[in-house]
Amino acid sequence: MELLDQINDLFARYGLARESTPAPAVAVIRLQGAIGVGGGMGRRGLSLASLDASLKKAFSKRVRAVCLVINSPGGSPVQSSQIATRIRQLSQDEKIPVFAFAEDVAASGGYWLALAADEIYADPMSVIGSIGVITASFGFQDLMEKIGIERRVHAQGTQKGMLDPFRPEDPEDVKRLTDIQIDIHRQFIGAVKRRRGERLTGADETLFNGDIWTGERALELGLVDGLGDMRTIMRRKYGAEVRFLMIERPGGWLSRRFGGGSGVYAPDAPAGFASDLLTAVEERALWARFGL
Repeated sequence: MELLDQINDLFARYGLARESTPAPAVAVIRLQGAIGVGGGMGRRGLSLASLDASLKKAFSKRVRAVCLVINSPGGSPVQSSQIATRIRQLSQDEKIPVFAFAEDVAASGGYWLALAADEIYADPMSVIGSIGVITASFGFQDLMEKIGIERRVHAQGTQKGMLDPFRPEDPEDVKRLTDIQIDIHRQFIGAVKRRRGERLTGADETLFNGDIWTGERALELGLVDGLGDMRTIMRRKYGAEVRFLMIERPGGWLSRRFGGGSGVYAPDAPAGFASDLLTAVEERALWARFGL
């Protein structure tokens, strides 16, 4: 059966006709990882730039549908919005429906990606929601004083040093940040309401307070349309012979050189390696919010 699936995928990939009517095919794109977080050290963060070629490829095939398999704790609201918008544009232009399937997590920006689908499905134990906005940082001013470090900063523009972690927190800075968060949260809520509409059954105070739920509870609240995995749902919709055409994303520098393993140290790695380590910490913190 594996060999037959591979042969059928080749016919679908190159648009070749067969003597008999081919089984319906669906394109599958995995959206795995943090959004807008750099993809060094073998990891591939999600951004419109890194996904656009794969998205266009998926919608250019002779497929009945495109499936988004999502496992993301969120990240950049801008990239979340841009990726979702691009998926909707391609879906409408090519008249191909989109289905989203949450794995472990489709939360915050990960749920925003799921909103690009016409229907959203989750495992009963998937983590869904986190429709809110968060900003986290540290304050080091006392540590600097203790170890005798003097910081010197020269800037033009009264707000260029806003939320400087080496200075005591300024209430005015916090208010400015809060205003930005309120605006982003409003836009996130608007996206949910536009895409889910009357399917939402929970009150705004419940849905949009940043809470998370299991897939089972998310179904009750109208955040997802059903429970189940991709193969089961697609076979139910398109028949037992439906074929799955996996759309691979292009690999990065490390995956090309070392086969995609993460956490591999290369003595002659690019100068951005230290930055990649910080990226890994940032991404790990996003996952940790959901106990993963």
